[in-house]
Amino acid sequence: FDEAAKVLTVLIDFEPGSRFAIGGHEGVHPVHDTVTKAYRHLNFFQHECRLQVRTPRVKLPNGSVRLVEPDFAGRLSGFTLLFEAMILMLAQQMPFAAVARIVGESAHRVMAVCECYVHLALSLADFSDVTALAIDETSRSRGHDYITLAADALARRVLFVTEGRDAKTIKELADDLNTHGCPAEQIESVSIDMSPAFIHGVSEELPHARITFDKFHIVWHASTAVDRTRRLEQRTDASLKGMRWSLLKDRSKLKPEAATDLDALIAKMTTVRTARAWLYKEQLREILDRKQINVMRGMLEHWCTCVMRSKVEPMKEVAALVRRHLEGIVAWAQTRQTNGFLEAINGLFQAAKRRARGFTRLSTIKTVIFLIAGKLNFHAINPHAPQPT
Repeated sequence: FDEAAKVLTVLIDFEPGSRFAIGGHEGVHPVHDTVTKAYRHLNFFQHECRLQVRTPRVKLPNGSVRLVEPDFAGRLSGFTLLFEAMILMLAQQMPFAAVARIVGESAHRVMAVCECYVHLALSLADFSDVTALAIDETSRSRGHDYITLAADALARRVLFVTEGRDAKTIKELADDLNTHGCPAEQIESVSIDMSPAFIHGVSEELPHARITFDKFHIVWHASTAVDRTRRLEQRTDASLKGMRWSLLKDRSKLKPEAATDLDALIAKMTTVRTARAWLYKEQLREILDRKQINVMRGMLEHWCTCVMRSKVEPMKEVAALVRRHLEGIVAWAQTRQTNGFLEAINGLFQAAKRRARGFTRLSTIKTVIFLIAGKLNFHAINPHAPQPT
């Protein structure tokens, strides 16, 4: 024990005359020579603990010499399995730099452990039971720099991450699924936003998939139209100033005074276009809650007709959008599939990115996302790592 450095060193040796087995070779083999190897282990109370192991090298019948790795040796040189399991547990909750400060290693080494485990777990991952996908994009840095995420819509786990948000990303996704035992023809439904690139990619690469446009994405378009209408109209109507959040929030969640102001505005629907836009948005929300596909289709067609006859120009754009993507929208009545959970995952990634002050490499971004939401089976690689939940 080095009291000054606060380091506990544990010496490990083997009995003289011992023989050792080597994977891929029958029987046990005599020791040829030894190599001293050091492993970082879990701390002993507040003291750093290191294992100094006299590691044997055995001579095989064919004359070759092989090193016998200890059972406790980790996947990355210099760490034990228990130490790596702790790094994985911490890295799922905090930035690599924070983990590095806690365990007393460099952030580069911590990141290397996580990238190694994510790579190994992905190589073992089995996607053969995947039938429904959710696909969305999120920003990786400032500007128009995006990554695309694909997740199992039923198990709610991220399956694939790649750079960009064009049709090529869907081709890469289909190839990756096939590599992990899920042919493209097996995918029955996909929920996406109304990106033309995603629509084209899914139609080409996932031929049997039924496209469902996310209900909440459609309502978001309607809410944006309401806000645009308010901005245009408040130039001549000062009473609309300060009404933004009252118009965008769910009425049931408004404070009494805000709800009163909203009711007063709605009472002017015959003369105030913002009030009519709000009513159109609420009607659309109610229609999308219908569970009968034919009823929803008929009500949406009627809603589009009414909106197109109005003078609320921003909402007319929403009506035109609904008409262009009608079948994918009404599919929600049967699939009830949304990207809501994937948006939540995007939010977790963005929060992790802010805490880490951004990520520069795509490999680091993939590692972080799979640690957060991949539900990878690290237990198959390290018996001390927790099993996926």
